[in-house]
Amino acid sequence: MNTHVNPPARIGEPLSRVDGRLKVTGHARYAAEHPVADLLYGWVVSSSIAKGRITAIHEDAARAVAGVVEIITHKNRPDLAKADSAYQEQVAPPGKPFRALYDDEVQYSLQPVALVVAQDLETARYAASLIKVDYEAAKHNTDFRIAQGERFMPRRKRAAYQPPKNRGDVDTAFAEAAHQIAGTYHLATHVHNPMEMHATTVVWEGDERITVYDKTQGSQNTQTYLANVFGFKKENIRVLNPFVGGAFGSGLRPQYQAYLATMAAKMLERSVRLVMTRPQMFSHVHRPEALQAVSLATDSQGHLTGMRTEATTATSRFENYMETVVNWGLMAYACPNAEADYTIAPVDSYTPGDMRAPGAATGMTLFEIAMDEMAYEANVDPLEFRLINYSEKDAMHDTPYTSKALKEAYAEGAAKFGWDSRSMAPRSMRDGSELVGWGVATGMWDAMFQKTSARARLSANGDLLLETAASDIGTGTYTILAQIASDTLGIPVEQISVKIGDSDLPMSPIEGGSWTAASAGAAVEATCQSLGKKLFEAAQKVKNSPLADAKIDDVRFDYGRLLSKTDPDKSVSYGEAMAAAGEVSIEAEETVSSGISGMISQMRKSRNTHSAVFAEVKVDEELGVVRVTRVVCAVAAGRIINPKTARSQILGGVVMGIGMGLHEETFVDHRLGRIMNHDLAEYHVPANADIHDIEVIFVDEPDPEVTPMGVKGVGEIGIVGTAAAVANAIFHATGKRLRDLPITIDKILE
Repeated sequence: MNTHVNPPARIGEPLSRVDGRLKVTGHARYAAEHPVADLLYGWVVSSSIAKGRITAIHEDAARAVAGVVEIITHKNRPDLAKADSAYQEQVAPPGKPFRALYDDEVQYSLQPVALVVAQDLETARYAASLIKVDYEAAKHNTDFRIAQGERFMPRRKRAAYQPPKNRGDVDTAFAEAAHQIAGTYHLATHVHNPMEMHATTVVWEGDERITVYDKTQGSQNTQTYLANVFGFKKENIRVLNPFVGGAFGSGLRPQYQAYLATMAAKMLERSVRLVMTRPQMFSHVHRPEALQAVSLATDSQGHLTGMRTEATTATSRFENYMETVVNWGLMAYACPNAEADYTIAPVDSYTPGDMRAPGAATGMTLFEIAMDEMAYEANVDPLEFRLINYSEKDAMHDTPYTSKALKEAYAEGAAKFGWDSRSMAPRSMRDGSELVGWGVATGMWDAMFQKTSARARLSANGDLLLETAASDIGTGTYTILAQIASDTLGIPVEQISVKIGDSDLPMSPIEGGSWTAASAGAAVEATCQSLGKKLFEAAQKVKNSPLADAKIDDVRFDYGRLLSKTDPDKSVSYGEAMAAAGEVSIEAEETVSSGISGMISQMRKSRNTHSAVFAEVKVDEELGVVRVTRVVCAVAAGRIINPKTARSQILGGVVMGIGMGLHEETFVDHRLGRIMNHDLAEYHVPANADIHDIEVIFVDEPDPEVTPMGVKGVGEIGIVGTAAAVANAIFHATGKRLRDLPITIDKILE
């Protein structure tokens, strides 16, 4: 065996990103960076009212500007599909999807009302500033608390929404309880602010064919949407998203810049680029504002006997956006009597959308603050309280888990954090002039698996090409797919090319829900295994083959060779095998889904990831300034393909969780119906100075049932519960229970 070549990568190794060099050298091109000849630029004119109708658009001054090619409004737009179904892509909620420039109706502030297309960006921007729009304003409401009077649960549910299942007699449990608490917890609206703003470059190829570079989490979803709306043949649209500068759910649905850029390209038969401004990034998907009432009851020993949670989140008036908010506590803890209810309340805004761990980041976080409050009411250590009420099964569905190593996460996280040194009493720990608080919370998310296809082609020189339409939104998809293939076929990563983010490639779902590593990874593994079988058959055709009498289970794939497991000196190189078969390359394509062999049991079991989050805060007693000085996040998420990229995902989730706890919120002037802090100067997200020590622990959690590779995914579990751990630590430090996130200085000093 030739060991002078680079060794194959193994699953479980901390492999550096294979696309890292492209990114740090600037060679990775994003949606607005692809060079296109004869390119036009668009600039969106946004509405200044929140509700009403357009009565006139004054365009003459803008049209007179040299370099302006066209101004598109609802009056001169090209024909579009009329049926709502044409606009309802893969993850659309029930209702009537928004259609930009479709008619004179204004449904929310900053809605696109015109598109200026010009020879260059500066001209488009200037001309757009000259357009004046007259409106007939209607009464609007953007105040979520007022909208509580209109809350409801629609008959038609969103596919991703799971209704809660009640159990027991909750009223009797509360009547007989030794201890109980009740509180209403609030989470502010969060707005997506990834580094890369939403952008689309549409290349007009002629003959009703376009190539679209889009910031999206699903190239094939965008392809189908554009074909349905604009009447293109699907095969005449190619959507590419090879690199995405952060998305977190903002790119699950095609955003209006893709719609408008395509509209302009079709109308003008020219290539067009459109990029949202940072304020316009506040005019589309966002995590909805939420109110959650939680009541808990225990016996004298701290065992939960009753649980009631009711939540309402905001939606738009034209679509019914729902999240699974109230289920998490009912699933997580053993309690014989539990009930929940969930409603949505319409406001005059754009439709909310999925934002990292949708539903769980809201519902589990707010519930975990209530759990801390209940622990103190029952006079039980908050970590011990969670262990007393630990459930080995999914308590809401009464089903076993494929695996659950949360107890191990509690133990390893607590040991690393030093939880046993914590004093119970609030305000009992100090560091000089600062109050010190330690808080804990549980995280929980789904471990999902989606139907996915992949293709692999091995060349005679040993180079391997992997292809699937999956996206990489910064999570490390390129790297883990190369790593899985390297481990499966024994080929060094340096000889593996990964091609993703292209609608022409084998089918892959939208990247979201933490399912991509499991799903695309399983597809690549199955495809490489299929290719390996073809290699084995070819190796047996080699003259005097040392593997002639072997079975495929008798060989392993390593260093570009098929080797006998019992006698490694008996081997055939891939090149020799392919030459014997008369092939210059070997190709395989496979599709995996939840019904494949070995996964049937998952249909009768709950599949989830879990975490234990420990946070330390230091609070300036006089100024109310909070510093999160330490976080330990212990994660039970099945098999970890790459601990280096997985750790990065957890770090990012924890940082976003700190943002939930201390920073992120929108401020709306309800007179105008407009978000006022629509830039990164005033919409606060954690900066480097806000982040201190974060320790990530991956608990060993073998799980042969959850997915073919035992992978659960880590993209979202890092955020769930983090804000609660911070809030609970603030209570421990100050003795002040704050139920309104984010917790800002003014709330601490009230």
